[in-house]
Amino acid sequence: MSLYNMLGFYPNNIELYEQAFIHRSIVVTQDGKRSNNERLEFLGDAILDAIIADVVYTHFPNKKEGFLTNTRSKIVQRESLNQVALALGIDKKVASMPYATTHHKYMYGNALEALIGAIYLDQGYRRCCKFVKERIIREYISLDKLASREVNFKSRLLEWGQKTKLHIEFDLIETFTDRDGNPVFQTSVSLEGTPLGIGIGSTKKESQQLAAKNVIRKIHKDKDIRKLIEEIKNRNVNN
Repeated sequence: MSLYNMLGFYPNNIELYEQAFIHRSIVVTQDGKRSNNERLEFLGDAILDAIIADVVYTHFPNKKEGFLTNTRSKIVQRESLNQVALALGIDKKVASMPYATTHHKYMYGNALEALIGAIYLDQGYRRCCKFVKERIIREYISLDKLASREVNFKSRLLEWGQKTKLHIEFDLIETFTDRDGNPVFQTSVSLEGTPLGIGIGSTKKESQQLAAKNVIRKIHKDKDIRKLIEEIKNRNVNN
């Protein structure tokens, strides 16, 4: 697939798009510095969040903040973005080392975010918004169907812990009432005794789900957390 067919427009700065498809397993230097798509991915992640927030806010005019937040999370989660990236043909354009597809499960979804970052820098927010709405939402995502799908973040995190042989623990650390007398629950998630995230909700279950979702996002996006996980794994092996 040509870049024009993927995007629906001709790029101005082709180098931005080329960089969006360079996985960090490939060493490319520009002026003595390593160049890959990680910075564009960071930018695209933030831009995509804003656009999807606008989309769900408009599409569900009578829904509350919690529903909108959960629906946005379902759209931008790693699995969803990876599926869209494959449908767009991004896997055909990503440059990576052969081992990368095994060790980096969501490489193509991350490249999609980098592509969105490139579009934003090259074409501006309006064109970027049009791309997301027309090429992603309209073509590949049913908002109503997705919104009705239940995602159990706690189960997903516990399954990940079992698979990686790391102990995940949920602790209710505080309960109180807000100004209107509504109950509020605060839950912490720990990995081998190290706190990784907190969730606050109107029920214990909701606080656990939000805490798990927060930690899952960190595992996929936060380099420091991934480094900490590797350190914990190595420590467990040595012990």
